[in-house]
Amino acid sequence: MQQSTGTAGRAGVLSGVIRRLATMKVAVWLIVLAWFVLVIVPIIVLFAFSFFTTEQFRTVYTPTTTTWVELFSSGRWEVTLRTLRIAMTVTLIELAVGFPFALWLAKGRVGKVGRAVCLAMLTIPFFLDVSSRTIVWRAILGQSGLVNTVLMGLGLTDAPLDWLLYSEVAVLFGMVVTLFPPMVMPIYLAISLIDDTLLEASNDLGASPWQTLSRVIIPLSLPGVMAGIVFSLGPALAAWVEPGMLGGGFVNLISNSIESAYSALRYPVVAALSAFVILLLLLMLGAMYLIARRFGDPASSFRVLRG
Repeated sequence: MQQSTGTAGRAGVLSGVIRRLATMKVAVWLIVLAWFVLVIVPIIVLFAFSFFTTEQFRTVYTPTTTTWVELFSSGRWEVTLRTLRIAMTVTLIELAVGFPFALWLAKGRVGKVGRAVCLAMLTIPFFLDVSSRTIVWRAILGQSGLVNTVLMGLGLTDAPLDWLLYSEVAVLFGMVVTLFPPMVMPIYLAISLIDDTLLEASNDLGASPWQTLSRVIIPLSLPGVMAGIVFSLGPALAAWVEPGMLGGGFVNLISNSIESAYSALRYPVVAALSAFVILLLLLMLGAMYLIARRFGDPASSFRVLRG
């Protein structure tokens, strides 16, 4: 009697586990299906739309490569190169400044209060609109702004510096300030997950600080570095607020071309430009992955951090 009761209890537990696993598998497939419908399908439609043309403000649904040929033969190619150069410059500056800051914040001698304040300062920008954060710099960098006023007051310049605003320098500065939190946060999280005993073991084995950094911290923080680059490079390629507000129409990027084509109802051109940005991002992510493999295997870094 007791044996049959125990057998029935184990069978009930086993059937409950099986039902739970089946439910989890269904939930995972539902999430994958929703992601495919909401993300992948629109991208496929975008690429398909780029092979159409526009005639007399109407879209001609006949497959052709005319839109792509015009994209490379027109002046938009120069705009694309400028956008790529600015986006890569911003990303490199973010990485050069953000990684040491994230390392100091995660493993440096920072108190709990100081770390909480820094994390709050990095989090607050996510709740503010980009345009509201950017427009402030126009009053600071303008000819009668705070920076020029201080420089002329100290006698460092005789006239206002025109290149502080409505220039490529201003656009670069605005994008660096805007994209700093998305670069730092993933790197900080990855470094904070590194076990301190690994760093202590490296020190006990006689490794120098540079060897610990290059052979322990950087390989294990590669997932955060790659995420930070994605979160910075993608928005930098598609940035339109900073060029419009800080560039003043003198710094044209792909986003400006997309906006002008959209205003002219040239939707295939908009699709081609957007698809080209996606292709650029994928190519740069592939190159970044190959470079990251020289410092360590990113997949193994994920397994170490997870374990």
